[in-house]
Amino acid sequence: MKTCILNPERCKADPRLPATGILAVNPSDAHCLAEYAEGTGLKRSFLFNSTLYRSDALFLAGPAVGAPMAVLCLEKLIALGAEKIILYGWCGSLQERLHGMDILVPTSGLSEEGTSRHYQSGRSCEIIPSTPLRNKLCRVLTDKSFEFQQGPLWTTDAPYRETREKVTDYAAQGIYGVDMEYSALCTVAAFRKAQLAAVMLVSDELRKSPWKPHYSFKAFKKRSRELLTLLCDTARSYN
Repeated sequence: MKTCILNPERCKADPRLPATGILAVNPSDAHCLAEYAEGTGLKRSFLFNSTLYRSDALFLAGPAVGAPMAVLCLEKLIALGAEKIILYGWCGSLQERLHGMDILVPTSGLSEEGTSRHYQSGRSCEIIPSTPLRNKLCRVLTDKSFEFQQGPLWTTDAPYRETREKVTDYAAQGIYGVDMEYSALCTVAAFRKAQLAAVMLVSDELRKSPWKPHYSFKAFKKRSRELLTLLCDTARSYN
């Protein structure tokens, strides 16, 4: 195995994290994380260009947009003690049956980002989340009457290169949505032997012509807050 020059590690001044917490990648959810942290007495520290909140029972981290930054944050979280990471983010829909403000629990990832391959062997690797953690999230959503769908997610570094042809082709292959972090985070978690699973809120519909965004709607922001709060409560009770 080749030797890496830099490795993620816990430094003397770094906190120790509980096993379970949230990585919320979208900047628009940062305020919700801060409010939840204040309401539950979590301590605040910095995590690269992101923020880390923690207590003995829970950690919250974010935002971390794009695969490279999200992976930097995840690597550090794992080095500090994280073992079960719930990823919360937004995704675009590729399928007719997946609408704006719907919830997607990804079952696998299709990588079109440049980070995953640095954590994979030469042969093709299946990109999948932790089955126990994903099943836990599905049970929580069901118990709280949140309807959701499950399916594969395409991850790309280049949202401005999501062409109509790609959307049509990936939709025909059964891909449900697209984001910027999921496949890389799944790959790194598996490499580091941590558990990671995700819940995604559909922010826009790429199959529509013209493109149909929902993230500026008040109803979307309210639903995102409700969903992220539920996931924070879930992580808090998991430890």
